[in-house]
Amino acid sequence: MKSGRLVFTTDFAALKDCDVHFICVGTPQTKGSLAADMTYVNAALDAVAPHAKPGSLVVGKSTVPVGTAQRLHDRLKKVSPQADLAWNPEFLREGFAVEDTLRPNRLVVGVTNDSSENILKEVYKDLLAANIPWIRADLPTAELVKVAANSFLATKISFINAMAEVCEAANGDVTVLAQAIGHDPRIGSRFLQAGIGFGGGCLPKDIRAFMARADELGARQALEFLREIDSINLRARQRMIELVRADLSEDLKGKKIAVLGAAFKPDSDDVRDSPALDIASQIHSAGADVIVHDPKAIENARARFPRLGFAQSIEECVKDADLVLHLTEWKEYRALDPVAVKKLVKNAIVIDGRNHLDREKWLAAGWKFRALGRTHHN
Repeated sequence: MKSGRLVFTTDFAALKDCDVHFICVGTPQTKGSLAADMTYVNAALDAVAPHAKPGSLVVGKSTVPVGTAQRLHDRLKKVSPQADLAWNPEFLREGFAVEDTLRPNRLVVGVTNDSSENILKEVYKDLLAANIPWIRADLPTAELVKVAANSFLATKISFINAMAEVCEAANGDVTVLAQAIGHDPRIGSRFLQAGIGFGGGCLPKDIRAFMARADELGARQALEFLREIDSINLRARQRMIELVRADLSEDLKGKKIAVLGAAFKPDSDDVRDSPALDIASQIHSAGADVIVHDPKAIENARARFPRLGFAQSIEECVKDADLVLHLTEWKEYRALDPVAVKKLVKNAIVIDGRNHLDREKWLAAGWKFRALGRTHHN
């Protein structure tokens, strides 16, 4: 900002001298439907188009239903025939967006001609010099890469959660199973952490929008498996509530439940479609007194779920608790001393929704310890 090379404005007329326009707005799930809401993408293109000078390039970064880029390309050409449109999906992990922008593991560009590709090669010349893989695609393939990647990750998470269900039924241990299959390089250990499943602003709405779009294209059967991925994911949340009832009582009225974690993942303050808050809210609706702690996400969580109780410290959260739920795998929670925490609670019962706590340490301290996909220990 000090150099004057980074400027912020709300005036679209300021774009008239720009060579490249990136559109990075959200595509949330449409209310009452699985489909993506394209309102913001359409509005952004319509706002940029009149100011796009000849030879300039509009580049979509948003996650959109396949076919959107071609539609926007045609829409842009009507207003600014000399401008062009490309699609360049982003693969940013929440909490690591800057790092993933500066050091991506690949660059995918959907273009309709060499000239657009050359402009993007100029934009990314430093990354190309660092030998980051460059993949040129057509517009629909570039759009599909993003949703295909997210669908694969969602499938991997739900797969290990399905194995957790089987492990519980068979008296197995899903954490050992995950470790063993993760050593196979064809499978890999990333995203094989069994627990309460995925949330956030991307995976849930992206796989639903992908299903909706496949339906429109007449390819519904091809993505039918994603419906089961979605339901396995939601079932893990219900399983946690069943475990709470099994440990305390069917009637949760007046029980104090301490919830460690509100963000959908650690190193983030994002609570969109957070499994932790979904579980906390459902337990609260069942009559329990729920107190939530999170290192970063308390304000966002309070804005979305004002009926829940919130604590600024872990000690305040667990004080006199009938049961402790570990629902977001912050390192602060793994570092807890179970002996010290036991002195604060009413009942030493912990349910690890992320399979992240050191079970032996908690058992040695006299806790009743439960986790999804593992034999329960008293």
